[in-house]
Amino acid sequence: MSGPQCCSNPPTLNPNSGAGHVEKFGGLDAYVTGPSDSKLAILLISDIFGFEAPKLSNGCVLVPFLLQRDPFSFEDANRPLPVWLKDHAPDKSVEDAKQVVEALKSKGVSAIGAAGFCWGAKAIVRLAEFELIQAAVLLHPFYITPDDVKDVNVPISILGAEIDEFCPPELIQQFGQVLTAAKPGLDCHVKIFPKVSHGWSVRYEDEDAEAVKAAEEAHQNLLEWFAKHVK
Repeated sequence: MSGPQCCSNPPTLNPNSGAGHVEKFGGLDAYVTGPSDSKLAILLISDIFGFEAPKLSNGCVLVPFLLQRDPFSFEDANRPLPVWLKDHAPDKSVEDAKQVVEALKSKGVSAIGAAGFCWGAKAIVRLAEFELIQAAVLLHPFYITPDDVKDVNVPISILGAEIDEFCPPELIQQFGQVLTAAKPGLDCHVKIFPKVSHGWSVRYEDEDAEAVKAAEEAHQNLLEWFAKHVK
């Protein structure tokens, strides 16, 4: 379950990108922005490249480094993606994500919205299953099955790409159908973005006006979902 789309257009990692800072949450390094006394928080779980990807760390509230500061790198010829994933199976991120949520709550946060990009989607689904968050967004998810989403218990928005070998539009639509059948009263939103590929929301070329427009639309959808449900 790994291929070129998951690694396409990799970011140039920059530990100094964004206006936030790094601090410990739940024993993990996390990139943090926004007022420290806020009662609301947005938790983002990155793709395989981690929180030093500039387009992810720009304007976020809390992005924990669930990769244990070991993002995927093309420069390490001894660890192609299938090998790297053995050390970073998405299921392993779930317990770490729970610790981050508990750390937020211990600081007085009363409502949390959480979004997962690609590899990070698995942990978000589990947080939503156990109602540890108030709302969820999945963007070009990876390693997610219909069985995973059927137990989600909080409002969820799933944003997919038209061109995606991991999570094609048919599967995205199936997620919505499964949720509607399993949880008829749950607020569930499914959207397919045309003419974009897996990873479009955080790994796009600034010179490509259409790619930028699609990414900005996804970011706006995410913000609107959390404004609606995280109060």
